[in-house]
Amino acid sequence: MKKLYMIFTGGTISMKIDDETHSVKPALSAKEIMNNFLKPEINVNTEVIEFSEIPSPSMTPDMMLEISKLIKKIIKEEDPIGFVVIHGTDTLEETAFFLDTAIETDHPIILTGSMKSSSDLGFDGINNLVSAILVARSTKSRGRGVLVVMNDQINAASEVTKSNTLTLDTFKSLDYGPLGIVDNHEVHYHRLVTVVRNKLDLDIDEIVQNVHLIKSCAGSDSLVMNFLIDQGADGFVIEALGRGNVPPKMIPGIERALDKNIPVIICSRCPSGRTLDSYGYVGGGKFLTDMGCIMASSLSGQKSRILLMLALTKSSEHDFLKGLFTL
Repeated sequence: MKKLYMIFTGGTISMKIDDETHSVKPALSAKEIMNNFLKPEINVNTEVIEFSEIPSPSMTPDMMLEISKLIKKIIKEEDPIGFVVIHGTDTLEETAFFLDTAIETDHPIILTGSMKSSSDLGFDGINNLVSAILVARSTKSRGRGVLVVMNDQINAASEVTKSNTLTLDTFKSLDYGPLGIVDNHEVHYHRLVTVVRNKLDLDIDEIVQNVHLIKSCAGSDSLVMNFLIDQGADGFVIEALGRGNVPPKMIPGIERALDKNIPVIICSRCPSGRTLDSYGYVGGGKFLTDMGCIMASSLSGQKSRILLMLALTKSSEHDFLKGLFTL
């Protein structure tokens, strides 16, 4: 009989308030969550995998790779219903995007978590978990890529971001809105993913780690880039200003990176909108693409970094990278 695999990595959903420190700490195992909070009918044909019990900031790209390899192995050996990955919310969108980029499958892969611990009034973890299970079991979810289900909304891994530090509706697709909703235990989709990116579908044992995300601001210079180049950087993602523009003092560092064939990806520090090489002044987007930088379109800095880390396992060739980022 087909199974739904529940891959627990930790996060707030497994935490309680510690009586001594009065702070939130890991406390619940995956099986405790599944057996104590969920009704038996929700648990039918589920298999729990306790991958880790870590808070979200402890998640690494290497661990994301291991999760992707685990999912691929299960798909290869059997025909599962799908997967629900339970994850802390701080880096959830990065793991979701990693899996979406690295795995080519029609099987539903859903990520969910909790904004509140089980000690908090209004604990949202169980509702999110149930909704994620319903989405994973729905045949409508096949072939839609990796999805994030929180607060009864279904969002695409390629579009969603954590937009607020506190609110239960923090996960939003700012430019496009949700793909669908879970209402009265029914799954409803309203649209398809707006921007479809090529899957890398990688069969690798390690990823390129030395890729750095740099945020630009008024007066930014080349100090950080030059230091990282000297440390052997393999790639850079720059969260640029506006449509994809940087202060002139950053140009020498960017030029040095490109001269060493280190790719430089330009995204925006704005939470919404696309980058475009509109401006031709020194540091403007057109100036940067003429130098050899690549615009990341609507991808955020954190997702651009994940994509570059994965892409560099295949090639650092400019046209290959441009084809992945430019949509």
